[in-house]
Amino acid sequence: MIKKLQRKFALSEQGAKDLVKGCLACMLQNFSLMLPAGLLYRLVDDLLKGRIDGGRIVFYLSGCAVCIGLILLATWFQYNATYFATYRESGIRRISLAEKLRKIPLSFFGKKDLADLTSTIMADCTFLEQSFSHFIPELFGSILSTLVIAAGLLAFDWRMAAAALWVLPVSFAIVGFSSKVQQKLNQRQMDAKMACADGIQECIETARDLKANNAEQEYLKLLDLKIKAVEKRAIISEFGTAAFVVSASLILKLGIATVALAGSVLLIRGSLDVSAFFLFLLVVSRLYDPLQSALQNLAAVISTRTNIARMNEILDHPVQSGGNRLDHQGCDIRFEHVGFAYNTGEAVLKDVSFTAKQGEVTALVGPSGGGKTTVSRLAARFWDVNSGKITLGGMDISKVDPETLLSLYSIVFQDVTLFDNTILENIRIGRKDASDEEVIAAAKLANCDEFALRLPEGWNSRIGENGCSLSGGERQRISIARAFLKDAPIILLDEATASLDVENETLIQTALSRLIRNKTVLVIAHRMRTVAGADKIVVLADGRVAEQGTPAELQERNGIYSHMVELQNRSQNWVLRNA
Repeated sequence: MIKKLQRKFALSEQGAKDLVKGCLACMLQNFSLMLPAGLLYRLVDDLLKGRIDGGRIVFYLSGCAVCIGLILLATWFQYNATYFATYRESGIRRISLAEKLRKIPLSFFGKKDLADLTSTIMADCTFLEQSFSHFIPELFGSILSTLVIAAGLLAFDWRMAAAALWVLPVSFAIVGFSSKVQQKLNQRQMDAKMACADGIQECIETARDLKANNAEQEYLKLLDLKIKAVEKRAIISEFGTAAFVVSASLILKLGIATVALAGSVLLIRGSLDVSAFFLFLLVVSRLYDPLQSALQNLAAVISTRTNIARMNEILDHPVQSGGNRLDHQGCDIRFEHVGFAYNTGEAVLKDVSFTAKQGEVTALVGPSGGGKTTVSRLAARFWDVNSGKITLGGMDISKVDPETLLSLYSIVFQDVTLFDNTILENIRIGRKDASDEEVIAAAKLANCDEFALRLPEGWNSRIGENGCSLSGGERQRISIARAFLKDAPIILLDEATASLDVENETLIQTALSRLIRNKTVLVIAHRMRTVAGADKIVVLADGRVAEQGTPAELQERNGIYSHMVELQNRSQNWVLRNA
């Protein structure tokens, strides 16, 4: 049962156990709230039979005190078993989702946007937090307590019990049969929310381009439509749920009428005494209150399926795994007949074979969309190949845990990601246990001291969100400093100087020349002069290795590489003129 609850509600093992405790606690609380009804029945029965004396008065006063004490105790237990347990589970759920995302191949992130994943970890978890503290325990607690009470009522008088209980299966069936309708409405509401969140995030990220092109008003009109669509879907979803819940609640209330009618008939016939009639009226009036809430809770539980499905999509996704032991001999990277596709049937790489040797610079060049970036990401096992094999020093990288494998790599991306922290802490990402002296030494090798010492607080200056207070070249130098600090034997360079001015490009090229000494270097470049000094060039076109060899050898072949060099030489002679 615990395993089924874990799967059904995206819970940890402890969370599933806590859910069972919460349901039992709600059931006990419902029982405790029925105690005053039993005490009142005994009082009315004694009053009708004239059996009230001093001893019985003491009994009823003591009974009231006991009822209050038991209600308080049951409520305290219920509160601890639902709310506190739920808050713990909510934290565990968020951490488990984050941990799973850490192990999922990056191909997953190419199919999901940040707003969707953020919504899953934050908004969906918050909604389930409410569900597991309110809806689910109260629903199952009400059902369990009702079943026990129903058994007692049937044993007491089956005729009156039938008059009171017939509404229950009908009411729950109405809400239960609405499951598919609610799921469809909730999914459409979720889609509208995600479209709106994407639109808002895109608007914030592209504010500069929208302003530059006077496109703000048009974009905001479309965004306004998305916001209104969320409002519209919320109203429709709420109405769709309410239509079933209200109908079921109306049926439920008919139970009081049927109890009164059946009881009156039986009372007139003399087959039911007044105290028993009073007991049933008292019990059903108390019985239907939690059940009415249970109907609303059932609708809420049904609506959680959409949120749980989104979480299970992450939790069920295959992870990259492998051993934690490195047994490579050297650091040659070898691609052997590698094939890869992001989506089934859409091959990005086809039968790619080449070797990037230790101590050499291997450059990946070729037309856009040829597969250069994909090759570099596969080399670091950001994704797993569909066919063929990639080895590092003879070691199959698919058999090594990605985090262990990446200890051998330093990667300098074209788009640098920085954190709203100091320069020192941003560089220390390369090796978290590095001392300040080691960090500063790496920073100087990357020429970071040229700008860091001009800032008000030097190395301890905060650089803003994603390094917004720095220039592109300064941000790139911090990225190179990380690679110096890590000092890994393999360097991946993804067009590290593509968008820089001449001065910054010169500084960064100097830093890179220091970084790559005696290492296995795999570099992606679009500027042919950047790779003119490479030891080996691999030309990728249409997902295949079209050419490979030294720059001189490829120049002589008069193929794709030679053509690219010729085109770039022409572009250097281009001059901006007024026609």
